[in-house]
Amino acid sequence: PHSRSRCVTIQFAFQENEIKLLTAEIERLKNFGCLGVSPSLEGLRDENAKLKYRLNFLQKSLQEERSKTAKSMININSCLQEIFGAAIQAAYPELENPPLVVTPSQQPKFGDYQCNSAMAISQILLKTKEQKVIPREIADKIAKNIPANECIEKVEIAGPGFINVHLRKDFVSKQLSSLLINGVQPPAIGKRKKVVVDFSSPNIAKEMHVGHLRSTIIGESMCRLFEFAGYDVLRLNHLGDWGTQFGMLIAHLQDKFPDYLTVSPPIGDLQAFYKESKRRFDTEEEFKKRAYQCVVLLQSKNPDFIKAWKLICDVSRKEFQKIYNCLDITLIERGESFYHEMMKDIVKEFEDKGFVQVDDGRKIVFVPGFPVPLTIMKSDGGYTYDTSDLAALKHRLCEEKGDILIYVVDSGQSVHLQTVFAAGQMMGWYDPKVTRVAHAAFGVVLGEDKKKFKTRSGDTVRLIDLLEEGLKRAMDKLKDKERDKVLTAEELKAAQTSVAFGCIKYADLSHNRLNDYVFSFDKMLDDRGNTAAYLLYAFTRIRAIARLANIDEQMLRKAAREEVLILDHEKEWKLGKCILRFPEILQKILEDLLLHTLCDYLYELATTFTEFYDNCYCVEKDRQSGQIMKVNMWRLLLCEATAAIMAKGFDILGIKPVQRM
Repeated sequence: PHSRSRCVTIQFAFQENEIKLLTAEIERLKNFGCLGVSPSLEGLRDENAKLKYRLNFLQKSLQEERSKTAKSMININSCLQEIFGAAIQAAYPELENPPLVVTPSQQPKFGDYQCNSAMAISQILLKTKEQKVIPREIADKIAKNIPANECIEKVEIAGPGFINVHLRKDFVSKQLSSLLINGVQPPAIGKRKKVVVDFSSPNIAKEMHVGHLRSTIIGESMCRLFEFAGYDVLRLNHLGDWGTQFGMLIAHLQDKFPDYLTVSPPIGDLQAFYKESKRRFDTEEEFKKRAYQCVVLLQSKNPDFIKAWKLICDVSRKEFQKIYNCLDITLIERGESFYHEMMKDIVKEFEDKGFVQVDDGRKIVFVPGFPVPLTIMKSDGGYTYDTSDLAALKHRLCEEKGDILIYVVDSGQSVHLQTVFAAGQMMGWYDPKVTRVAHAAFGVVLGEDKKKFKTRSGDTVRLIDLLEEGLKRAMDKLKDKERDKVLTAEELKAAQTSVAFGCIKYADLSHNRLNDYVFSFDKMLDDRGNTAAYLLYAFTRIRAIARLANIDEQMLRKAAREEVLILDHEKEWKLGKCILRFPEILQKILEDLLLHTLCDYLYELATTFTEFYDNCYCVEKDRQSGQIMKVNMWRLLLCEATAAIMAKGFDILGIKPVQRM
């Protein structure tokens, strides 16, 4: 991370150099034309036009990048890593890739950040150079080599060799002003990369259940984060829309709605339809044979069977969309059927490279390091999930040109996906040093009994029922707080939706995705502690401070340009630093894909704001009359900066705050 801004600087240098070369070449061609040296003036004009076009494009692009970088929020941790990286390099030039550890301080008495590299360097010097140097001496040497910079006020050596860093107040104040003027901007990321995110992925003819909740919510939030950071994001819904189950569904459709080709069948309950066809498949031998024939006809693209398949898919699609609308999810559908035509080539490619073995009629591939082989063709000539996942991986890498591929799929698929990824590497489709292919695994949703979340009858909880229950509980909570007496019907409805869906999303995202989590409406709707309910209430209160002081947006914008943010009170200083940690929080999540870090940060920001508000008057009023006596504008600007960061955090999490709650 500490080299990111250096990369952007190098990129600018390359572009500037190319601009100089192009300008010189245009001048050279101009002279050729004047001197009449070139036999083809037409060719010269074409060449000149191309060069000018490239020059204009480069100049414009450089200007845009510079403007974007100037507005980008500075990642203070990355800046400090760059500074300490240079200091360590100067102090110990003989060390290759020395350890670089910079973290925010846990207590104010230890400064604002700490560099904890000295202890690790001491160990390296002992092992590689047989030099015994105490960490405090190393820390002192690093501190003496810190280059001139705009962010560090002073450093102190503490304990066995910690370097405590105190930030400059004018630097923090300047960054907060920039945030207020430019809005919440992402940190600079260098080259724009393409990210492909595979998430949600329900099966056609089956209803979405609570098991789909995590993939859908986590995947959406990851996409929002990468989009905000400036990446080109492709959001894919890898639907289970192909396979042998469609044989029994089509056979059942033919029996139940024989005129389906001319009259659209009124399939109301697709889940019941699926269960009926499955029961017949398991108990009626004749039906089972016909189901297999239907699969063959479907895979051979018989028009009548393709129509039946599309009808079934459309019914499912409408049901899925209801849930996606509720949760504000955006996806591009690209199911298993999309990759069907590519599977034959995948099998051939593995055969051509000599990786295929035949086992009892099946074509299998052993991947080094994985005990279970991939089955790329069944004994009857059909393809498997392994084949479609390999085809999808290759398409995303070679056709979509993805730089980062993220699969938001439950932990139970871990071995399967790691085997598929390793097979892709074995085939030479990608180099893991260049392209990142990651499985963002997650645990299961548990009921309050700590067992898999089920209904009382033992069935899987339907996702639509869960969302409707959330809406009901949110309205009950709002009425308990008597919000129905102060909000209009429209405001109450907006608050209900915001709380219901916001709480369901936040309850999921605030837990480490690698762990299972207990689903509890009572906990998620509690307006105390680290919940969406608490944060949404806190946000509306912060937004109301300026409004109640009769300060409008225009006045705040003017103040942001003219006021200096004073950070003399310890609570002002603590809040200012907390606000500016937002870019480093996002950078961490872009690397480890753990979104609960953002939730923890937003909760810390809200509680830090409460400390500030309780100790620092933003608006001073006459105690008897309640009349406003004084508005401390720099403190109102701190309120505004806090709300801006919270709003962007909510947006990344897919939560919609409301102005009144």
